Amino acid sequence: MSVLPEHFHVHLSPIANDEVVIQFGTARFSVLTDRLIRLEYHPDRIFEDRASQAFWYRDQPVPGFTSRFTANAVEIETAYLRLEYCETGEPFGADNLAITLKETGVVWHPGDNPDGNLGGTTRTLDFINGYTPLTQGLMSRQGWSVLDDSTTFVFNDDFWIEPRAAGGIDWYFFGYGHDYKACLRDYCHISGPMPMIPRWILGNWWSRYWNYTQADLVQLIEDFEDYQLPFSVCIVDMDWHLTETHNGSTGWTGYTWNRDLFPDPDGLIEFFHRKGLKTALNLHPAEGIHDHEAQYPEMARRMGIDPGTKQPVAFDIANPEFAKAYFEVLHHPYEAMGIDFWWVDWQQGQKCSLPGLDPLWLINHLHFYDLGRDGSRRPFIFSRWGNEGHQRYPIGFSGDTYRTWDSLRFQTYMTPTATNIAYGWWSHDIGGHTGGVQDSELFVRWVQFGVFSPIMRLHVGKGEYYDQRPWAFEDAEVLKVLREALQLRHALIPYLYTMARRAHQDSLPLTQPMYYEYPENEEAYHCPHQYLFGTELIVAPYVHPADPDTQLSRQVVWLPEGDWVHFFSGEHFAGNRWHAIYGRLGDIPLLAKAGAIIPLANGLNGVGNPSELHIHVFAGADNTFTLYEDDGETTAFAQGHFCETRFTQHWSGQKLELVMDAPSGDTTLIPEQRLFHIHIHGVAERVEVTANGHSIDQRYDVNTETLHLTAIQLDRQTGLQLVLESPSGSLLSHRSRKRETLLHHVRFFKLHTGVRNRIADEIDAIMADPAQLAPYIIALSDSQSRVLFEVLCEAGLYIVTDTEKPIRMVIWNNTENPLITYRYRDAYLHFGFLRSVNHTNGVLPRFTTLTPPVNVWRHGAYEEQVHHTQWHAQIDYLNLWTASEGYRENTP
Repeated sequence: MSVLPEHFHVHLSPIANDEVVIQFGTARFSVLTDRLIRLEYHPDRIFEDRASQAFWYRDQPVPGFTSRFTANAVEIETAYLRLEYCETGEPFGADNLAITLKETGVVWHPGDNPDGNLGGTTRTLDFINGYTPLTQGLMSRQGWSVLDDSTTFVFNDDFWIEPRAAGGIDWYFFGYGHDYKACLRDYCHISGPMPMIPRWILGNWWSRYWNYTQADLVQLIEDFEDYQLPFSVCIVDMDWHLTETHNGSTGWTGYTWNRDLFPDPDGLIEFFHRKGLKTALNLHPAEGIHDHEAQYPEMARRMGIDPGTKQPVAFDIANPEFAKAYFEVLHHPYEAMGIDFWWVDWQQGQKCSLPGLDPLWLINHLHFYDLGRDGSRRPFIFSRWGNEGHQRYPIGFSGDTYRTWDSLRFQTYMTPTATNIAYGWWSHDIGGHTGGVQDSELFVRWVQFGVFSPIMRLHVGKGEYYDQRPWAFEDAEVLKVLREALQLRHALIPYLYTMARRAHQDSLPLTQPMYYEYPENEEAYHCPHQYLFGTELIVAPYVHPADPDTQLSRQVVWLPEGDWVHFFSGEHFAGNRWHAIYGRLGDIPLLAKAGAIIPLANGLNGVGNPSELHIHVFAGADNTFTLYEDDGETTAFAQGHFCETRFTQHWSGQKLELVMDAPSGDTTLIPEQRLFHIHIHGVAERVEVTANGHSIDQRYDVNTETLHLTAIQLDRQTGLQLVLESPSGSLLSHRSRKRETLLHHVRFFKLHTGVRNRIADEIDAIMADPAQLAPYIIALSDSQSRVLFEVLCEAGLYIVTDTEKPIRMVIWNNTENPLITYRYRDAYLHFGFLRSVNHTNGVLPRFTTLTPPVNVWRHGAYEEQVHHTQWHAQIDYLNLWTASEGYRENTP
């Protein structure tokens, strides 16, 4: 009989329906969906039906397929795939197994190079500066991927894991073409869904590795309130516990409150909760339990050790008896005290007493299910990624990154890319953990990315000068921008929580690469520092420092077909184009699609279901958005205790109708009365507006082209029908901002005021004919010229960094102006000589990418692949000015 408590007896349905299983000699094939086939081989025909670490739910509806047999071969065909296998008694190889993707004709054989794979994620960014290779994901431009499950552990009848029979192959072939969302959904059906997270984890978190005293933490929280900086979580890092043993040695592991720092732990936790904060304690469990710990006598007895011997209790998570005591003795009393969750920090390495098992997977699995042991609490963990299947265990801690721009850039790429392995809930050390310099601009940009990332957690390492309190930068502008960002994060929670429900229900994480919605657009694969943020938004955080001559940050953004509006400024951007977007410290490139409907709360409120909502509507297309709400913490939602409010925009060009249905479901979960502020973006100034048939007052912001309507109070049984009509002409207002954008940018140039004034005086002539800039180019720096020409000509180039090797360059010419030309050349060093220089030139195309090729160097029988390590590109704007970008890899 299992020693594990009942809450570790997880629901599993690992045996596939007999109708989908075809055994043929030493091979077995399970047609799990019409695009997902399990491929097993074992020389002794030992096939595995138990749940593995990654795959728990192989019992799925039977897809349509046919099978045909000959004496030594079998062919299996679904609507999308055709599998051909010839029995040879040998392991799968290119000579006996092939799968054809019928839609594209692509044929896969075992051993094929997965060079089209779009990447997955990584366990940790510990002390990594910028780029690090990612694991393979499920998505591939080739249309196929293979997940190797051959050596993972399996569950036994006691719900513990053990090794499987050795010597076999257990692969999962995903043949989804570019239907990435379907691939992700099916993976989660068979592996396990992303759980519904507690609502409060979507607020701002504070964490700092620092030997706080209890008084320090109380003062810190009160300072946050004074500065109007909202938080929902305060983590107490490892100095909460004793780190020095009786013999004077120190360690990372500890379970006993440090009473010198925290004389009244119960009072501290009560203070956190009274302030609306959840709290966690940091764990480094690898060193076991020593005799100085308050819990040592009980842990020793539970593990059969005489406490009088003072023999340490080794950390042995692979031992069920230890695991049971580990939770009951070390953790449950603190949870009874009020600790809301645990930060399981990584220290234990990748070996344990069960040979071949990486203990991190088991630690995460057990911590997740233990936190939800009462059946009503939504469990989650805070730990590092433990490989495939970990979408079941949110949330991830990405590790101790360096405080550099390179690290920030990489996080904006790796976070949405982790969607490719269904790992949607990453939490980064926002601001960076160690190293770097105290750079307020970098910190602000990191916080702005944090606002638009899955979990917003400020954290930094220990050190007198590692201080990320927003007021510590002693700059009023920095504090103002940080306050706005932190309040914006709390305002976004109604939207974020609705997306959390979508992740749980539809297996579509909050952040996704652009190619999820636009898989057939080549551009979608070359803009790694922007991503889909829920269903309504694209975000492209600034990830480079502002240029010293322009005092502006630059981000290059690709927008798909359609109309897009800057969420904050109201500026309209045409789709199917690239745009260089420049901004000041407080600016964030956030684009809403036409038709978007985005609910926000008051950013100073807590994280519960708000009594006041701001509904932002972006005119121009039909769309529906359904706001999801529940109690935010329990599993009652699974029994139907949730509330939904549907908003629909009907658009006809001269009329916009916004319909808010009366809330449905368990409406007791939301306030009895709600105040609605409606903001309609992108409409003309003079419109007629009615709400439920009655005229309503309005205020128009001409700068942002936004109509703000007088707040409307509704009870939870009442809906709203809002109608906007234009007396004449189109209701839509998307004025050209090019003139004001140019003047705005020039305002911040470090440039002689007389030159700036002359440019302003002649701005209309310059817009009509950019050649009129010629007299000023000598006075402009290269970066200043780039700003003006990119805005005027809608053409440019940029280097894609921190995402892959070799580095790529994107160039674009939206208007296909034949007077904008380019030149490109590359080369590589081999044995100290510059070789194989390639040249390309001509009219700049509407869009293309430049990637240094790989050459094969042959000398007699000797052959090797050599990457080009130097390249240079130029764009010539109208024979007036040339923009240049180059790259040189440091080679030994």
